[in-house]
Amino acid sequence: MLISQILDDAETIRVVARSGGKTRIINGARSVYSLAMEAARTGTGLEALIERKGYGETVDLDAAYKKGRLVSPINHPDPAHLHLTGTGLTHLGSAATRDSMHKKLSDGEEQLTDSMKMFRMGLEGGKPARGQVGVQPEWFYKGNGTMAVAPGAALMSPAFAQDAGEEPEIAGIYVIGDDGAPFRVGFTLSNEFSDHVTERVNYLFLAHSKLRNASFGPEILIGDLPADVRGSSRIYRDGKVLWEKPFLSGEANMSHTIANLEHHHFKYSAFRQPGDVHVHMFGTATLSFADGIRTEAGDTFEIEAKDFGLPLRNPLEIETPVKVAVKAL
Repeated sequence: MLISQILDDAETIRVVARSGGKTRIINGARSVYSLAMEAARTGTGLEALIERKGYGETVDLDAAYKKGRLVSPINHPDPAHLHLTGTGLTHLGSAATRDSMHKKLSDGEEQLTDSMKMFRMGLEGGKPARGQVGVQPEWFYKGNGTMAVAPGAALMSPAFAQDAGEEPEIAGIYVIGDDGAPFRVGFTLSNEFSDHVTERVNYLFLAHSKLRNASFGPEILIGDLPADVRGSSRIYRDGKVLWEKPFLSGEANMSHTIANLEHHHFKYSAFRQPGDVHVHMFGTATLSFADGIRTEAGDTFEIEAKDFGLPLRNPLEIETPVKVAVKAL
């Protein structure tokens, strides 16, 4: 089952679902967030709860997308309680891309970079036996719900950024129950938008490079993540494909299990606050930046994979420079 959120003509959020057929409005669902919290509180599976509520009229989801009527497939009434986070160096093949960005030379000989060390740790300990804890991955923070961009809306690159590049990833969507227990709503496509030039200057700038917008959706896949996810990432410029490349995800193509990545995120009590929403991105091995692409304002990113419904599309815009001055009180 795939679920998403649209705006009706009265600007009211409607939750819609489809499962191999038409897209229909879910009766009595105010938002995906409220549905997920109801499921957590009642101990009911999300798909079972949706079926119990029943369906209303059908909608043309593709037409709504083209009209700009889709919103992020989950949000929080208070954006400060939605957390955008992620992890990197988790995908087989990703180390070569990242290592080329962080390479250091000493006496003319290549040394093993921190990136390669982290990647090797994942290969050796990222898939522990069931019930055991594996090695912790690279982790980063992208911001709160104010940084989340709806499918179809523009990803805004800061005026001071040195790069504005896509990262096609799968993200897990979670809510925290009243007792502090994390619940997974499902999985979705995401664009973990980053500044790769800043990251390449020095790996200690990784935190700076990740504090950017992110987009996810348009639809959430309820249930387990397929072991082998195959999709495509592309960039359009002036209506034509500028760059295109396949990407792989799912545990068959990763050095970590999803359970291990989830454990190392939610082991922190700060991320188990009742009622919060988490969008946690699992990494990628595919970057246009690694192929020498420099994006420009007006370019459009598109990420798609057949298991996740409609593709995720976002144009790129550059923010107007802002002067920030701190005043003493």
